[in-house]
Amino acid sequence: MCMEIGEKLREARVAAGQTQEKVAETIGVSRQTISNWENNRSYPDIISVLSLSDLYHVSLDTLLKEDQGMIAHLEESTNVVKSRRDMSRLILLATYLVIWAFSILSFWLGARQDAMGYSILVFYVILPMTTIILSICIGKDDVWASSKWILLLFFGFMYMLASYATFSLANMISLSFEQIRWPQLENMIGGILCSAFGMMIGSLIRRVCEWKKDRENLAEAQKPSGGA
Repeated sequence: MCMEIGEKLREARVAAGQTQEKVAETIGVSRQTISNWENNRSYPDIISVLSLSDLYHVSLDTLLKEDQGMIAHLEESTNVVKSRRDMSRLILLATYLVIWAFSILSFWLGARQDAMGYSILVFYVILPMTTIILSICIGKDDVWASSKWILLLFFGFMYMLASYATFSLANMISLSFEQIRWPQLENMIGGILCSAFGMMIGSLIRRVCEWKKDRENLAEAQKPSGGA
């Protein structure tokens, strides 16, 4: 007879010498939630399954094998997680684009009258800080996986375009477009460096958090076994 995941979780917990209270505390849920999972009243999400697999030292294959209900639940949960990740990506990019567009618009609405002040505020404060902060979020959450480094070119391009859409364009207009200037690739360097700096900080934060979690799990595994 095939065992459902609730029975497997209960057996794995007992075999690992863990109480429901201790498991709940370790993975950040309530004891009642652990009880519901073990009695098949509800299913854990994919993150919780991974945490329990590590905590009990049981493979995912062992926990999920032949439990079609749980597999279907995880597929649905995975789709939800994917949708949330897509939304997170969209929000990050939209935030940057709104700030970028506002910076360009402010130039043409009068800020160009104080060219020096505008240049310092936008190109040395607003765009760099926005790029660094968003890049930290990208590096920390790792929702972009390896494709996140492609964003270096995106931020560099937008930084170059900001300069071209303000001062370069204003100069061409003043000369009635008698002299056409093209975007200068070297202007991408500032955006690329800011983004790379932010992503490295974000990646470092994520790795430190993962290291702390691994240390905590190791400490829990080395503690004397408690009652079931």
